[in-house]
Amino acid sequence: MKRITCWLDFISPYAYLAFEELPQALLGLSYQVDYRPVLFAGLLKQHGQRGPAEIAPKRDWTYRQVLWLAHRHGIPLQLPAAHPFNPLGLLRLALACGEGGVANRYVCETVFRHAWRGGADAADAQRLQALTQALQPPRDPAGDAVKAELKANTDEALAHGVFGVPAFAVDDRLFWGFDALPMLRAWLEGDAWFRAGGDWDAATQVGAGVRRAAS
Repeated sequence: MKRITCWLDFISPYAYLAFEELPQALLGLSYQVDYRPVLFAGLLKQHGQRGPAEIAPKRDWTYRQVLWLAHRHGIPLQLPAAHPFNPLGLLRLALACGEGGVANRYVCETVFRHAWRGGADAADAQRLQALTQALQPPRDPAGDAVKAELKANTDEALAHGVFGVPAFAVDDRLFWGFDALPMLRAWLEGDAWFRAGGDWDAATQVGAGVRRAAS
């Protein structure tokens, strides 16, 4: 049985789509998933990036694309009332329901659907309180231990080369994005494309031709 680490942030519609699609995408394979919430904004800051929703034209396209992808794959999705939203409350709640930096699938499903179904404000304080009451976390989401776990998860993701969510790590391979699920399945099935010295390795050997000067 393969063990997959899934780094996610509830702020990401692509992470939501990948989470919903994962069981179907890997149907028939033997695997276990550790769901590890991370702070996407922390990844962006470390890599000097802006999020898709922070670039006006890309923001519109992102929402159109995720709505199309949800339609195409039969996944219920309604955009939240405001986005991007502050995901810290949701991330900490999910971690407070688990232990060791891992949240179980039921908790992640509940939190994702809180954010991406119904069109309400995902970060609304009253809704977060109701969600907390429904999940009954055994630990305090605002406690130092939970905050430390979120930071540790984010640091671990960065150490593994994660730059965005969702990201899936298995063996020594990292797969990023909703559209990488077929590629993840191919690795788990032992596809020869991944053999040593092939295209997977060749991708790291491309030289940088031009570098933009920092503004």
